[in-house]
Amino acid sequence: MKKTAILLLAICTTGLTYTSCSSNDENKTNQPDVSTIGTSIAIDATTEMDIKTGLLVSTKTSPTGKVAENAPGLCATVTVTQQNADSYPKVFTVDYGTTGCTDNQIIKKGKLKITLSEPITTTGSKMTIERIDYSINGIKLEGTIEYVNSTTVATVPQFTRTVTNGKFTDLAGRVFLNTGTITVKQTAGVDTPFLLTDNIYEMPQGTHTVTAPNGEKLTLTVQETLIKKYSCEFISKGSLKVQGGILNGIIDYGNNDCDSKYTYTNENGTSFNLAM
Repeated sequence: MKKTAILLLAICTTGLTYTSCSSNDENKTNQPDVSTIGTSIAIDATTEMDIKTGLLVSTKTSPTGKVAENAPGLCATVTVTQQNADSYPKVFTVDYGTTGCTDNQIIKKGKLKITLSEPITTTGSKMTIERIDYSINGIKLEGTIEYVNSTTVATVPQFTRTVTNGKFTDLAGRVFLNTGTITVKQTAGVDTPFLLTDNIYEMPQGTHTVTAPNGEKLTLTVQETLIKKYSCEFISKGSLKVQGGILNGIIDYGNNDCDSKYTYTNENGTSFNLAM
């Protein structure tokens, strides 16, 4: 049995973010509610968006004292704070304003505070991203992201991505808590450290847990290595194992196409074609 559903960021007419907006399956009885899966995918996607912002400002922004400027590819104002032009830590404040501005058709409001302990290419360096009154398309995001360079082989940069105290408040006011750690390896673009668009990342292992408003937990674990291109907003290949209540199954991201589509197949054989 296969269902087709569209999980749209902040535009479902019910006001319940990431719930099914359409379906071609007439028999909905006893079918699993995939809204928490959609929320989990959205949480992971917004984490990747914020890391992408951190990489962009730390690579592209001029490091001359306390400077306010617009970084390429961002509608926000970026302020850089450091003791002198060559010193660390560097603190980047990415300010989208209280009314917000639009990046790639996504409306962002509030601020990201990004602290870089050393150049991101240095083993042991840490990029910390803090969300301050921050939202994406009206969805409030809280918590801290740490992106630590854990490279052991110089030709394959490796990072550990950890989310702590994550909180996702949807348009209906429902709060989803989240934490998790994922290993990230850069497999392309290593020879061009100041050019980000050719970077490709693989995530061979990791787990994140989402706690729904009713207290139920959903755990997503990398089953097949995930592929994330810097030039694409979405994971394009790989799979996750989903466990939690009746939601036991597999998320499949497809064949490396840059699109928002993915498939969830429950253990009972029911398959859902989904998109962000």
